[in-house]
Amino acid sequence: MFEQTFKNIDDILFKDAGCSTELDYVEQTSWILFLKYLNDLENDRRIKAELSGKAYSDLLTLEFKWDTWAAPKNGNGKIDHNKALTGDDLSDFVNLRLFPYLKNFKTFASSPNTIEYKVGEIFGELKNKIQSGYILREVIDLVDELRFRTHAEKHEMSHLYESKIQNMGNAGRNGGEYYTPRPLIRTIVKVVAPSIGDKIYDGAVGSAGFLCEAYQYLLDHNKNRTTAQEKILQSDSFYGKEKKPLAYIIGTMNMILHGIEAPNLIHTNTLAENLADIQDRDRYDVILANPPFGGKERAEVQRNFPIKTGETAYLFLQHFIKILKAGGKAGIVIKNTFLSNT
Repeated sequence: MFEQTFKNIDDILFKDAGCSTELDYVEQTSWILFLKYLNDLENDRRIKAELSGKAYSDLLTLEFKWDTWAAPKNGNGKIDHNKALTGDDLSDFVNLRLFPYLKNFKTFASSPNTIEYKVGEIFGELKNKIQSGYILREVIDLVDELRFRTHAEKHEMSHLYESKIQNMGNAGRNGGEYYTPRPLIRTIVKVVAPSIGDKIYDGAVGSAGFLCEAYQYLLDHNKNRTTAQEKILQSDSFYGKEKKPLAYIIGTMNMILHGIEAPNLIHTNTLAENLADIQDRDRYDVILANPPFGGKERAEVQRNFPIKTGETAYLFLQHFIKILKAGGKAGIVIKNTFLSNT
């Protein structure tokens, strides 16, 4: 349904001087997709509130709503190009007003586990690289055709997004920083077999493939979920940390597209945490991860670990051993070797 639209977006971005690699395509598509998703999410929440007789408070003020600046509609439900911004006007609005406004959300969010905080995090890390306001307008018009309302639509969208992440090894980049093959992830999740109520953690989250697959596994194995279980899955099940800004953004977006509205992801260097500071309350029931290997950490980071080494994979392994609860389960890929305690 949406595959051709994604291809068309890449073709358009290829023509822009600010986008030169698959990484740029995914990054720029991500923030536009996110704002369209946010618009659809707000519309759904507003309708549910009205049907239950409750008041609904909009997340965004009118000026910054998708339907105001990106896709104002005429009487036929089509984009009104007499009202929609384009060219330099669109670029100036996005760069000078929209991004600063959204970045500020992080300062007044009630907690890190809210959609408001995620908005602030995403737009605090990203910038608009699309130099032509006319090309940006073309991309927005295509994204506006996408829908995030039904389960089938969200499933296809998440699948296509995963495909884009898989292609990020192009242009000489290391796609392994972002993507672990899905068959491998599914096998590991199946072996570990998490349950609803487990706190599941990935300290090198990348594109959040392990957490997304664990979420799908729990959905498939608990089809008659209670409302309480749904809340646990949304808020108290999946946790991750990621050092690289783009990987953090992609991981957040990937989890949102898979149905987790406010992912518990933190943008931080996991290895900068001293193992001695980890307490029982910080530990997790399940660890699923494929940490990077071949990297090197500074001497001051190595001091956080009892076994000193510059190899990131072995530092991560020490971290995972320390942060796993007694009796917990783990499925970890270390330097292309699968380790499990199940």
